[in-house]
Amino acid sequence: MPEDPEWEAYKVPPTRTPEGERITSFPNPVAVLQTVFSYVVDRPVTFVREWIERQQAKNKYYYYHQKFRRVPDVSECLEGDYVCFFEAEAQWRRDRMVDQEIVEIMRERLGACKQREGPNEFQNCAKEMEQLAQVTKAYQERYGDLGVHGNAKTCLMKQKHRMMEERKAQASASQ
Repeated sequence: MPEDPEWEAYKVPPTRTPEGERITSFPNPVAVLQTVFSYVVDRPVTFVREWIERQQAKNKYYYYHQKFRRVPDVSECLEGDYVCFFEAEAQWRRDRMVDQEIVEIMRERLGACKQREGPNEFQNCAKEMEQLAQVTKAYQERYGDLGVHGNAKTCLMKQKHRMMEERKAQASASQ
């Protein structure tokens, strides 16, 4: 490459730029504000939050493993005890929801087995089919024919009528 005759036109910048000297003796206000914020706001809040986390770690509470106490059945409530009736109704509704979920889980298991086994579903999924039949029969015996507006009292009456029919069948069979 030939030497450029106009070297002064293309000056190279200096390799080291000198650091500018401070003109004032006052500290940087941004650094002061950051330090004040750290000591006044951030550290106390962080300390309190860490203390709370330590306390919560000592006694963990899993809300999704909540266990309800069993309340008396409608048949065990005294006459005129409306609080007992209300609690028994709420317990019956929880039991019904649990039983519905059990039936749904068994259906999902059977569907997964059928999907997995394909054409061999009848021999390989017999156990799941039997479990689903038992679960749906038990659910139907307890909650069938109650309808949408079924409650604990009508369910109890249905159970009473079923037991009376079973006793009559036993009495007629033994004679």
